[in-house]
Amino acid sequence: MAETLPHVEEKSSTALLILDMINDMEFEDRDYLFPHALDAAKNIAQLKKSVKAYGIPVIYVNDNYGRWQSDFQELVAHCKREDVKGKPITEWIEPDDDDYFVLKPQFSAFFATPLDLLLEYLEVKTLIITGVAGNMCVHFTANDAYMRHYQLFVPGDCTASNSARDNELALDLMNHVLKADITNSRDYQLEDLIAQAQKYDREN
Repeated sequence: MAETLPHVEEKSSTALLILDMINDMEFEDRDYLFPHALDAAKNIAQLKKSVKAYGIPVIYVNDNYGRWQSDFQELVAHCKREDVKGKPITEWIEPDDDDYFVLKPQFSAFFATPLDLLLEYLEVKTLIITGVAGNMCVHFTANDAYMRHYQLFVPGDCTASNSARDNELALDLMNHVLKADITNSRDYQLEDLIAQAQKYDREN
């Protein structure tokens, strides 16, 4: 009988989404985004370590960057090559064997992906959304999550855009329109966040 992986059995009211951080940064505006993304990666790495200690599942959601014949591990290997701009970011935020991953074709983590099914299976009601870019993929994902009645946390120190100003504007919009909590991750009290998530009712 095949061994059952322990994480497959876990259920959680909360999940951590990491958007597009496995990224080669080989695009036109990379020099604007890279330093902000590297700072965010260091904060996400610490947040990831903290949430996993509480059994919160981690889900990487990544563009395939046109590499339709690649799987996620091939994408990680590509982004760790010596000649790739995004290598330092990937090294900070490299996935573990028990993390989940979803490849997406467009900005939102929900568009044409199995993320809905995975979250339903895990019984998730609250999402902590992190990654890049704050004013694009993070914002689009938060919009779709809000329409699906998830409770949202978008820690400001775990998102990045081409400029700090762009990121601040996106966070402010998600806070006021989508009711997202944008408290920095370093200020989280995870016991309180988890207790709040467990009480949250997506139906109301």
